[in-house]
Amino acid sequence: MKQKLTYLILILAVLGSCALFLTYHTYGNIEFALALRLKKILGFILVGIACSFATVSFQTLTQNKLLTPNILGMDSLYVMLQTLSIFLLGSHTLTSLSSLGNFFLSIALMMSVSTVLAFSLLRQFKHNLFLFLMIGMILGTFFGNISSFLQILLDPNEYDHLQGKLFASFSNVKADHLLVASIIIALLCLFLWWLAPQLDVLHLGNDYAVNLGIDVRALQLMSLLAISALVGVSTALVGPTSFLGFIVANISYQITRTYRHRAIFITGSLIAILLLVFGEFLVEHIFSFNTTLNVIIEFTGGCYFIGQILYKRNGNKG
Repeated sequence: MKQKLTYLILILAVLGSCALFLTYHTYGNIEFALALRLKKILGFILVGIACSFATVSFQTLTQNKLLTPNILGMDSLYVMLQTLSIFLLGSHTLTSLSSLGNFFLSIALMMSVSTVLAFSLLRQFKHNLFLFLMIGMILGTFFGNISSFLQILLDPNEYDHLQGKLFASFSNVKADHLLVASIIIALLCLFLWWLAPQLDVLHLGNDYAVNLGIDVRALQLMSLLAISALVGVSTALVGPTSFLGFIVANISYQITRTYRHRAIFITGSLIAILLLVFGEFLVEHIFSFNTTLNVIIEFTGGCYFIGQILYKRNGNKG
């Protein structure tokens, strides 16, 4: 009953925030406002669900609630791949590609490279969390340095074209991208939903999972493929969003107080959508576009991350 009540409250909060976002200050032009804002809300829903499913599953694989897929440098990887594609092919070639073709190219590159990196690092350093973190941060720095070097060599016009892709933006989401992204995210989330009972067992630890008949290596590989694809689709759709998954996953753990991933997936998705919709409402109508939603997420997520580290450190001392 408590869990159902939590779902009900979150659903009502999401519906209320969506209604407020859609109808506030339409200035009598409700049809135009709905056409513009509905596209944003669909983007919020897709990104929120993708971040929740990907982060919760990744934290189960790594057995640590402070980690997100971005610890492996996936944001820096996205920046490097976008920079490298423009450096090698040129903005004119990429522009000549169809919008969907460019979108699929970004997803394919992110999924393939990030899956190889994540699986190889998890296999080599799963028993040493410190090395796992260090290698992930080193890779992120490495990708960032390559991107910076290539950006210096770019033509100013191509650099300007690149900058439009490197920052999270929910205002420039394309309708055809939303349709494709919704299909891909739905299939990947259904796949992780199907894997949820095995993830519940893996939550006990790798040794317990093996003793209970779980093929841990296969589960890790399948989960990482889905996680990498979700991160890739989300990043290709709106750009990098580092801390969103971390915020919603940890809040979901505190609210649900359960190990069952399906309950955490639902709760995290609703929280993510609520944060994105209400955050965009603040950006547009309170701050008058003087800041961006991504800046608010990064600032809030960074503070929450530091608070979680300090809380766990003090808890361990106590």
